[in-house]
Amino acid sequence: MSFEGKTVAFHTLGCKLNFSETSTIARLFQEKGFLKRDFSEAADVYVINTCSVTENADRECKTIVKQALSKNPEAFVAVVGCYAQLKPEAIAQIEGVDVVLGATEKFKLLNYVHLSGKQEHATIHNCDIDEANFFVDAFSVGDRTRSFLKVQDGCDYSCTFCTIPLARGNSRSDSVENVVANARKIAAAGVKEIVLTGVNIGDFGYGPVVDETTKTRQTSFLNLIRELDKVEGIERFRISSIEPNLLKDEIIQFVADSERFVPHFHIPLQSGSNILLAKMKRRYKRELYADRVSKIKALMPHCCIGVDVIVGFPGETEELFLETYQFLNDLDISYLHVFTYSERDNTEAISMPGSVPIQERKRRNKMLRVLSAKKLRAFYDRFRGSTQQVIFEHENKEGFMYGFSKNYLKLKLPYDEALVNKLVEVQVGEFDTEGHLSAIPLIPQTV
Repeated sequence: MSFEGKTVAFHTLGCKLNFSETSTIARLFQEKGFLKRDFSEAADVYVINTCSVTENADRECKTIVKQALSKNPEAFVAVVGCYAQLKPEAIAQIEGVDVVLGATEKFKLLNYVHLSGKQEHATIHNCDIDEANFFVDAFSVGDRTRSFLKVQDGCDYSCTFCTIPLARGNSRSDSVENVVANARKIAAAGVKEIVLTGVNIGDFGYGPVVDETTKTRQTSFLNLIRELDKVEGIERFRISSIEPNLLKDEIIQFVADSERFVPHFHIPLQSGSNILLAKMKRRYKRELYADRVSKIKALMPHCCIGVDVIVGFPGETEELFLETYQFLNDLDISYLHVFTYSERDNTEAISMPGSVPIQERKRRNKMLRVLSAKKLRAFYDRFRGSTQQVIFEHENKEGFMYGFSKNYLKLKLPYDEALVNKLVEVQVGEFDTEGHLSAIPLIPQTV
């Protein structure tokens, strides 16, 4: 079937890994002659890449399908990704969905596309998650100034709140050689910054084919970043998120010494209580987490450190919540990503005693978000008047453009198309009424 001149639009929910995979699927469509459209426009095909972490995923999916069909009631609608793997039957019942593809099938979407009119019932193509034992590489180009480069997939951990292993399978990785080759392709496309993504990137080294009876680590995350550091044309590499128990001294030291790997870590904590960390089956205690932060700050005092934390986990008493609050308050961190615990089918936590009332979960979430705002303001405040190199994004937001420094300061500047995707040396100015830092350009570098 010829798809020349047909149109396709994409909507991505969730993490940077999902964005890298959506971008790769989009390139497959464009290679077959499809023209890419914005999701707000009419298209022949709509692809919705879902997330299992998102709260109210079913309702959100229904809303997005409805939005697509409001632009073209006869469009072919495909729902793929993590939630599609976990709840395919529920998605298939959503009016207007034509196909549901799980973990192993999403990259084969073109095999299932038909444009001969809406079907009465959606078809489902997914597998037992144990069959997701191969690695498909992915990276984003053209969607943003930064590129998200997938290096790892799946997870061998068994955290009691998490469905990701059920949605993506066991831990497996790309080869170092192929990651480096993809980084060179990204550099050739003119991208200046790469964000390394995966489910558990610190576990890099297993794969690409997993045989659980003989599973051995073939390489390491440290080896990967050493090789990426040699890639010409990329000004910055950013590590998206890494487990504290896998963030070894050698990795921290390497980033501190590197010109390309930037001083920014995002380190999941989830709780500052050792009691709850044990119930969550996390692989560290709060003492190790504090040690990782201390090590980073000793080598890179200017480093930005982001933290994931969950509130309202079963058994989180007020005392244990305040233990987490105080632990975070005392840490030299920069910002928090706060998640309100929500029950997930097929997880251990769903049957644990000590359920926290929903309103109490929301109250605790708000307390930590306020703390996060204070932490971020204090971190930004340290750099007012300093000189920073910023890569500005292409988007024009009401006459302004935004970009990030190496250590993840978000800076604001009147829009100037000539500065998009350039390394711009700026002086950090004052806060505006929305809490953004202004930037005063010095000498733009046309790198």
